[in-house]
Amino acid sequence: MSPAYVLKRILLIGYTLLVVSLIVFAITQILPADAAVMMLGENATPDALAALRLKMGLNDPIWMQYLHWLGGVVRGDFGVSMRTGQPVAPAMIEALGRSLLLALFSILLMLAVAIPLGIVAAVRRGRAADLGVSFLSYIGVSLPEFVTATLMVLVLADWLQWLPATGYVPLTEDPLRGLRHLVLPVLTVSMILIAHVSRMVRSELVDVLHSDYIRAARLKGLSKRQVLFKHALRNALLPTITIVALDVGYLLGGVIVVEEIFALPGIGRQLIVAIQARDLPSIQAGALIMATTYAVANFLADICYAWLDRRIQYD
Repeated sequence: MSPAYVLKRILLIGYTLLVVSLIVFAITQILPADAAVMMLGENATPDALAALRLKMGLNDPIWMQYLHWLGGVVRGDFGVSMRTGQPVAPAMIEALGRSLLLALFSILLMLAVAIPLGIVAAVRRGRAADLGVSFLSYIGVSLPEFVTATLMVLVLADWLQWLPATGYVPLTEDPLRGLRHLVLPVLTVSMILIAHVSRMVRSELVDVLHSDYIRAARLKGLSKRQVLFKHALRNALLPTITIVALDVGYLLGGVIVVEEIFALPGIGRQLIVAIQARDLPSIQAGALIMATTYAVANFLADICYAWLDRRIQYD
């Protein structure tokens, strides 16, 4: 991978985030909320509201407000929350860390389970193992997150009382308790990812095992293990990388239901609270941070593509 391509992709990410910031700012401007009223309350005097609007630059043209906000974003300043009166950036970064922790453990568990299941299903195609993996995959894909989460709470937290049902404890405060609180959310999210990715690995691996270069490798006298792990699996995992990169975006913004059920204060939950409270700076920060994480995840996926398949050249 050439340095020119890396630089080009970084510039593209910057351009994409600039467009996203423009869209997010434009959408928040049309929301039915007055920033001054949200901060001072409906009983504030007209003079106090006028003074705050002047201080916040709300009387400036929209384009000037956008440039002022964008300049703050570049410096890492997303403004002050209308709901709490505290700086937005530390709260959003902390919430992002919790969501990334959930995403990291979920993806690691998914890779540890889904890839072996996909391999077994592909190697034993049409047999009991293949049918069993396919059946479990269909169940995992069919069940919504809230159903899976509710079942997890009923069985593991209520009936068996093995794990806490809700809550969050930072790992830096108490690692053991923190991990126990993360088990149920991770299992809930991972079940869907495992079902999806195992089917993908199985489908791609079946196609690769019937390709010409795999037959050529077998004719050279290579063992089944060498053919599978050295040649077939490497290429079959390429689409999985794309799925994992897309799952990062899903895990940061699409598991709001899971975060709500398990009271996990991630960035998705923070964004919902901000929308309900018409907290414009928090909405802008949450959306832009999620877009940045998603763009970076796709960039890393391209790098992994090139590492796994030397035939791929980015010029």
